[in-house]
Amino acid sequence: MIRHIVMWRFRRDMEQSPTEVAREMKSRLEALNGKIDGLIRAEVGVNCRESASSFDAVLTADFESWEAMDAYKIHPLHVVISDYCKSRREERVDVDYEI
Repeated sequence: MIRHIVMWRFRRDMEQSPTEVAREMKSRLEALNGKIDGLIRAEVGVNCRESASSFDAVLTADFESWEAMDAYKIHPLHVVISDYCKSRREERVDVDYEI
């Protein structure tokens, strides 16, 4: 099994607040559960305590395999969410590992 963790810091120069964007990301990404083959579970946490080093949201997603994660990244349902995120993010970091 593969665990995929992504953290985002959203731009502060938009009409939506970073928290609003994070909540939208949570809603959209968690809605993918059960809709993409190989995605075991996706969960998004929205940051509750802002600091100079904090990020606004974190995704923890588990996949059956590396191939399943690669397929998820190009799946049309995910691409729409990814495009939404890219237009609003300031920074993104990720870690992928086997569990």
